[in-house]
Amino acid sequence: MIKKGIIVLWLFVAAMGISAQAQQFYNVLDYGGSNDSTGLNTDAIGKAIDAAASRGGGTVYFPAGKYITGPIHFKSNITLFIDAGAELHFSDDFDHYLPMVESRWEGTEVTNFSPLIYGTDLENIAIVGRGLIDGHGKKWWGYSEVTIREQKEGEQTKWQKEFKRLNKDVLAPDLPGWVERGFLRPPFIQFLRCKNVQIKDIKIQNSPFWTVNPQYCDNITIDGVTLENPPSPNTDGINPESCRNVHIANCHISVGDDCITIKSGKDRSGRKVNVPAENYTITNCTMLSGHGGVVIGSEMSGGVKNIVISNCIFDGTDRGIRLKTARGRGGVVENIRVSNIVMRNIRDQAIVMDTQYAKTDPEPVSERTPQFKNIHISNMSGTTNRVSRIRGLDEMPIENISFNNISMQAKSGFEIENAKKILFNNVQVDVENEPFIQAKNVEVLNLTGIQNNTPKKDRPMLVFEGVSDANIQQNFPSAGTNTFLELIGDDNKDIFIHSNNLKNVQQTVTGNTASAVVTNNVDVQKK
Repeated sequence: MIKKGIIVLWLFVAAMGISAQAQQFYNVLDYGGSNDSTGLNTDAIGKAIDAAASRGGGTVYFPAGKYITGPIHFKSNITLFIDAGAELHFSDDFDHYLPMVESRWEGTEVTNFSPLIYGTDLENIAIVGRGLIDGHGKKWWGYSEVTIREQKEGEQTKWQKEFKRLNKDVLAPDLPGWVERGFLRPPFIQFLRCKNVQIKDIKIQNSPFWTVNPQYCDNITIDGVTLENPPSPNTDGINPESCRNVHIANCHISVGDDCITIKSGKDRSGRKVNVPAENYTITNCTMLSGHGGVVIGSEMSGGVKNIVISNCIFDGTDRGIRLKTARGRGGVVENIRVSNIVMRNIRDQAIVMDTQYAKTDPEPVSERTPQFKNIHISNMSGTTNRVSRIRGLDEMPIENISFNNISMQAKSGFEIENAKKILFNNVQVDVENEPFIQAKNVEVLNLTGIQNNTPKKDRPMLVFEGVSDANIQQNFPSAGTNTFLELIGDDNKDIFIHSNNLKNVQQTVTGNTASAVVTNNVDVQKK
């Protein structure tokens, strides 16, 4: 069996373009490992990694079988090859994840339980194969959500005491939370400050906390990975935080929280480190159960920039693309491109851009003020509850957003508040209930080729409140559209409606019409 496994490995490395003669393999069974569900393989795996590292690197091989293990700590130039039929099952004995190590937890730098797979300051590391790794997170979930939450005042476990001893000077988030409680579940896979990281073809399930969570890494490829976590707290799928040059492709994700999340630190800790997430591509992925498909934030204090999301399917997630943050986080999210997306049965919103994720009061612009800008959505179709919610801050509007070539069916359309430089082009949404677009406190709004094929006589197609410099042209509302635009209040100004075919509309503008200029349109239908 071992010879057959070695032949398979030689074929694998040849396909990967690696010289089989130069590659060294270290079978865990040769270092005292057990693949019959007995014993603990932590030491055997560590010995195999040490043996490979002592010779400059190599592949630590797991033939088919079931391995029980504690945390695995990587070294440079190491590949874990988990062959088809091999299963790594991680212990749920919390003591096995001591001593605590340097980590980052929801954007805050802490010393915490060792992640299940872990490494710092490494290069050329990989987890590959067609096998399974199982985090057995159920005990972690229950303990953190029930036992710790129900503690009486003054009660502390030994793990909480150790955490608080090691984290006396931690820069905790602005709002009290889990850091103060002192029991933080470990991420499944967390590499810190590593270069050239690959995770390929493996199946990962039952993570205690965030599943794939590289931090401050450069050149990461996550390809062909299957992630499955049941309904469970904070078991996000892929969360690269403050990383550069990240490539996520061909993954299948169904988890207890967000499927893919891009982050860069939280509040004071994130601003102090100030390392952005930048240059990410996410493509050819399917995302099923999850609070969000691809999410940016809410921990984005170091900034997020240069992100491309394409050719993905979101089926049944709570939201599709979600950008979220709040006052106090700081950071800039910019240069985001989303294209060729199918969304089906999205329970809340297909697109969310929200800088009021937590309720806060307006404050002067400072390093605490987050900003979203230069975000472009195109070639999207599907079904959702609401197409989009865009909500900026009074003191920092969301800026330069475009929607192009959109075709959706939805109960509700677009809500836009505190924004500027918003463009719609060839956007068709069959809205069941609300107006197509509701815009409040928006500056510079361009609407071209918008369409709702399911109008209702008792609702306008567009509702503006506090909108200025709007250009509405080349639109052809459907038959049954009673009112094209309703203007609310006295703060609208410079609303230009021109070059539209309004023959199916009974009223072009209602409300305070003094701010509207209506010219060069096909005549409004006569009553």
